[in-house]
Amino acid sequence: MSGGAINRVVVVGNGIAGLTAADTLREAGFDGELTIVGDEPRPAYSRPALSKALLLDGDDVSSHELPPTGHGATELLGVRATALDLDRRLVSLDDGTALPYDRVVLATGSRARRLSSLSEELTLRGLDDALSLRGRLAATPSVIVVGGGPLGMEIASGCLAAGCQVTLVSQGVPLIVQLGPHLAGVFVRAALDQGLTIVETGSARLERREGSARVVLDEGAVREAEMIITAVGDVPNTEWLADTGLAPQGVIPVDSHGLVRPDVAAVGDLAAFPTPYGLRRIPLWSSAIEQAKVAARALVHGHDAPPLRFQPYFWTEQFGLSLKAVGYLPLEGEPTYIEGEPGGGPALMRWSHDDGAGVAAALNYRVAIPRLRRMSQAAA
Repeated sequence: MSGGAINRVVVVGNGIAGLTAADTLREAGFDGELTIVGDEPRPAYSRPALSKALLLDGDDVSSHELPPTGHGATELLGVRATALDLDRRLVSLDDGTALPYDRVVLATGSRARRLSSLSEELTLRGLDDALSLRGRLAATPSVIVVGGGPLGMEIASGCLAAGCQVTLVSQGVPLIVQLGPHLAGVFVRAALDQGLTIVETGSARLERREGSARVVLDEGAVREAEMIITAVGDVPNTEWLADTGLAPQGVIPVDSHGLVRPDVAAVGDLAAFPTPYGLRRIPLWSSAIEQAKVAARALVHGHDAPPLRFQPYFWTEQFGLSLKAVGYLPLEGEPTYIEGEPGGGPALMRWSHDDGAGVAAALNYRVAIPRLRRMSQAAA
């Protein structure tokens, strides 16, 4: 089908993917009517900051703020998209209005996956979550964090820094699924040295007993604390698209330009795009930005615009360590040290996958991202 003339574009989602798409649409030459729909009643903000600087008790509560936008869009905040009519080109909102479009960007992101419906189960996904956790940590409660991925480990690190007694419940070794054994080992050692208690289990569930919530491990053991936070993944927000057939498995598959069809783009946490390892959903901040840039240009210029050539960039800060990595994770085997040496000190490292693809990583080492990108390519 033909995309047709472009006079009106609707961006559904006001996270970094939606914001980047709006900015890029303008940069690509679109000067028509631009509308952004966001379910949170506030401007876009940095989600990575929520589990890092903002979680810590201090005077600075602005680490999540982003620079002012220049896209000049009409922003409809605090409203939620409820349906998409592909034939009539309409986005329906929960306030009863419908927005016509010539092009639409689907960027409604994802929400925290939960283990229960208990009110005691806390999660960290949005700004309100972070501010609430920050306030609770001031009383230094005992804490259980369920989830051994990057977010769970960052939360555990922040709770420890706030003076809490913290137990991390992890399905296997923390971070090993995301980073591989070498880097996971570095972070686990640092976490243990700082006083984190790590409990490995096959699975965990939450239950309420005698008026309080507790964590039950797969072998039947029980763990209790004054505060329980779960970080067990995310769920793409695609339910509002159920009648469109765009997300048959709860995720929207897109082409190398981020398009589902010439008039519909999907970017960010809800999209699966082509990679050297097949269609993959890569819910990273950098992924959302790169996807949005490519898709916005494709909406304006079609497939004459450059396709996505994404190289993952991962960043975490926890337990006194900072890691920046460029390339596809996780990593097997020991690294080649470019600078530094084994032992957990500052180092520049690289790995090669079996297919020849390279990964470069900086541990507690100041390095520009372009250099990491060049190093990863040199490793190939």
